[in-house]
Amino acid sequence: MNFTQDLRLLLKSRHPIIVINTREEERLEYIIKNKLHCSDNQQFYCWDFVDGYTSNPNDNGYAKRNPLLALEFIENLNNESLNIFILKDFDSFLNEIVLTRKLRNLAKVIKAQSKHIIIISCKINIPFALRDIVTIIDLPLPSLLEIKKEITRLSKAVSLDLDSELINNMTKSCQGLSIDRIRKIITKIIAQYSQLDSRSLPIIIEEKRQIINQTRLLEFHPYNKVNKDIGGLDILKQWLEKRSRSFSKQSLNYGIPSPKGLLLVGIQGTGKSLTAKAIANDWTLPLLRLDIGKLFGGLVGESESKMREMIDIAEGLSPCILWIDEIDKAFSGLYSQGDSGTSARVFGTFITWLSEKEAPVFVVATANKIQSLPSEMLRKGRFDEIFFLDLPNRKERESIFRIHLSKVRPKSWQEYDIKQLSLLCNKFSGAEIEQAIIESMHTAFSEQREFNTEDIKIAIKQFVPLAFTDKEQVENLQAWAEDGRARNASLA
Repeated sequence: MNFTQDLRLLLKSRHPIIVINTREEERLEYIIKNKLHCSDNQQFYCWDFVDGYTSNPNDNGYAKRNPLLALEFIENLNNESLNIFILKDFDSFLNEIVLTRKLRNLAKVIKAQSKHIIIISCKINIPFALRDIVTIIDLPLPSLLEIKKEITRLSKAVSLDLDSELINNMTKSCQGLSIDRIRKIITKIIAQYSQLDSRSLPIIIEEKRQIINQTRLLEFHPYNKVNKDIGGLDILKQWLEKRSRSFSKQSLNYGIPSPKGLLLVGIQGTGKSLTAKAIANDWTLPLLRLDIGKLFGGLVGESESKMREMIDIAEGLSPCILWIDEIDKAFSGLYSQGDSGTSARVFGTFITWLSEKEAPVFVVATANKIQSLPSEMLRKGRFDEIFFLDLPNRKERESIFRIHLSKVRPKSWQEYDIKQLSLLCNKFSGAEIEQAIIESMHTAFSEQREFNTEDIKIAIKQFVPLAFTDKEQVENLQAWAEDGRARNASLA
């Protein structure tokens, strides 16, 4: 059931007060006035704090800057029509006792009348006293079909003839944006090029990146800008390869449900974050990185609101990859934090979404200290699989050396004794191997010569890896994985 059907059903079943969570006031008004079709005799009234009622010339400006008078207008209106009252900005006044009481009284009256109150809010914070009479629904971001219609309409309005492939590519690029934002971007492109063509796509992607980054919650990475080179992790790679087409139409027609995601547990520097980027690259899906620490705001209810906002953006951009780095830091000591239960509520919202989400959002969460995570997150159904990324074995270390050396010396990397180097750096992580190569390059560059195998050997001998500096933590994590609590990402 889509949003319009949900709203129509609520109106027909006489829900008196409906709060709709959205920033797209204009789009919502269009849906209410043009797509509901609940009755042949519908009347619409719009109110906001600055201009009062504006829909009817006879009432123009009435109840300006007076929310109580706006409710009294609803109470006193008498006609036989289906009356829908759209109240903007009204959520800002809901904590005032006089308005809370008035709404409760009004809800009893209008149940028996053909009147409905729709409050548009971009930040839901309903007082406890109103929760039993208010129904909250979200207006989702525009669907691909809506975006396609809007792009087609805009192109025709300026007499541009676009081929179907370009329209489809632009539609996909605009996914996750509001209709108003799409209009602004398309107008900007036409103003710059007087045309819509292949040059439009990078502009849309960059605009989308800036918009999503402005949320201060998510960072947008286009899939064509990531590095997919990972050494080792063969079992994890095979698992991902089997699911590389899971978001295709063919997979949907086959009846396969969209995969939920992965929890990658491992020692620092073993490639957890790089894996998230590689999945987005190989699956050609946008990558959203969530800074989960920024979910926790200072105001009451702000953290929960941010979590809902994050979910809305991710689902609006789906199919996509949602990368949550170091999730253990956000939810460690969950039930001992003195934050009036905020962390627990945010966590509850998150894991419920993980279990019940239907949108094709593939979550890749990484953790260094699995013992810090609540047990609820580890149970089956939250993630499709939990993989453990251990320190690389000898064969994997050879692969890691090959990858990094071929990047910095693409024509001469074969000249380095990779087998000998991989033997010397036992218990090194992939990140530590990379740092050893960089250190050897600094040494050789300072002496104005080319770096060689011997330079890397010296760097390795001087390097103290995490397996020694944090030996207890590393061994505890390896012991946890050996108990069969996670699947090993590498071949034995």
